[in-house]
Amino acid sequence: MRTQKKLYLSLLVIVITFSFAGCKKFLEKDLQGTLTQQSFPVSASDALLATNATYQSLRDWAYNAGGFPIFDIMSDDARKGSNPGDAASTVGPYDSFTHTPTQDGISGYWNALYVGVKRANVVIEKIPAIAMDEGLKTRYIAEARFLRGLIYFDFVRAWGGVPLVTTTEPPLKLPRASAEDVYTLIIQDLTFAIDHLPMKSEYQGADLGRATKGAAQALLARVYLFRNDFINAEKYALDVVNSGQYGLEALFIDANGVNGNNGIESVFEIGAIQSENTGSGGNQYANTQGVRGTPNRGWGFNRPSIDLRNSFSNGDPRYSGTVINLGDTIDGVKIMGDGQTPKVTKAWNGQDSVVIEIQCYNRKVWVPGDNVVTQFGHHRRLIRYADVLLMAAESLNENNKPGEALIFLNQVRQRARQGNSAILPDITTTNKSELKEIIFNERRLELAMEGWRFWDLVRTGRAAQVLDSLGFVAGKHEFLPVPQSEIDISEGSLVQNPNW
Repeated sequence: MRTQKKLYLSLLVIVITFSFAGCKKFLEKDLQGTLTQQSFPVSASDALLATNATYQSLRDWAYNAGGFPIFDIMSDDARKGSNPGDAASTVGPYDSFTHTPTQDGISGYWNALYVGVKRANVVIEKIPAIAMDEGLKTRYIAEARFLRGLIYFDFVRAWGGVPLVTTTEPPLKLPRASAEDVYTLIIQDLTFAIDHLPMKSEYQGADLGRATKGAAQALLARVYLFRNDFINAEKYALDVVNSGQYGLEALFIDANGVNGNNGIESVFEIGAIQSENTGSGGNQYANTQGVRGTPNRGWGFNRPSIDLRNSFSNGDPRYSGTVINLGDTIDGVKIMGDGQTPKVTKAWNGQDSVVIEIQCYNRKVWVPGDNVVTQFGHHRRLIRYADVLLMAAESLNENNKPGEALIFLNQVRQRARQGNSAILPDITTTNKSELKEIIFNERRLELAMEGWRFWDLVRTGRAAQVLDSLGFVAGKHEFLPVPQSEIDISEGSLVQNPNW
């Protein structure tokens, strides 16, 4: 019996040895009919595909803050939404600032951003060696650098300093760079993009929606605004204004709606088609927030808060352009909502029962139709001209030019009133502190539910005061925690954000 056992073990060792030898030889061969980093991109057509793949990263569901618009939910503009039990333990904690380093969505967001960085690096690193039209080559590289700057700006806002990956073959372990180093790369990328991208009017047909000189200028203005560098924020915002390439849609509803896709107000947007396959051009961002129930447009997350609803002055058309209420009829479709979600949610405040939530939905992601798939065609605006005007107004006021700031602030208010002179009168005060508060409030009303309120609160130092009752802790919640899975994988080369 022992002899047979020894013989069996000897044969097993021989088989395993030859198996590994065969595997080694097999693995040393190039994969047949498969794209590898060595074989792609190598041609002009490859260069286009590689550049388009970088844009495709922005349609990844997880690119949208891990799939859910958590930065709206973490602000005073929105609640978790959906029905009470749906994602209560995964998305719900962002509503109360009880999320953790292992929270659902955080690692997905981190990974999706690095996928975008990798794709941008392929273009930046590999395309220079391709024999092709030099002008087109430079444009592709500039587009990729714009997108890399955009993605690293997402990174630095959410986490502060992160590992800087600027090559397709980075070291296996990279420590966190400082936030200053990340900003340096962002500014370098966007400056290159400004110098080498065409104006919006130079794009035609299928190229509409690509990164432009104006988009890079506007994004750089936003970057400087977040750094409280109002001199440069003013410069780049006014470069966009003075380019003559942009304007405001006549109707506020079109600023984020289908009639404004790639329109005069769109500085940069994520284009999409009506397909539930995000790999073929669909985008689930609007489906995640679409009306739940009847009509069935989506999951119903990211519900406008009562505080936001009450912040609009009487008659402001931006209210109906931001909030969908039950009973509204939009494009011939009556909004009935979700039967499993209370129409009104109340809570005891110690003295009385008060309304804390109303079933309503985000109007800015509405796409005409009465089924789910149409929502996947929403073009998400990342930069629109009204935001540029408000950045210009804020910067000019901070630079002691309140009279000039009023020009751009009142352009936004004029469009908002849509011909009704009885509402939203022009602002006339030139008192710097008063005007600062007015511009800040105008940003909330104009850009509500577009993902900027939380960051505006953080960058202006107001988050602790405004969000304290929601659970925000100063010195902690200005940033997300680094995903615990990434810290574990790094074996200590990544360190956690303070107080997490």
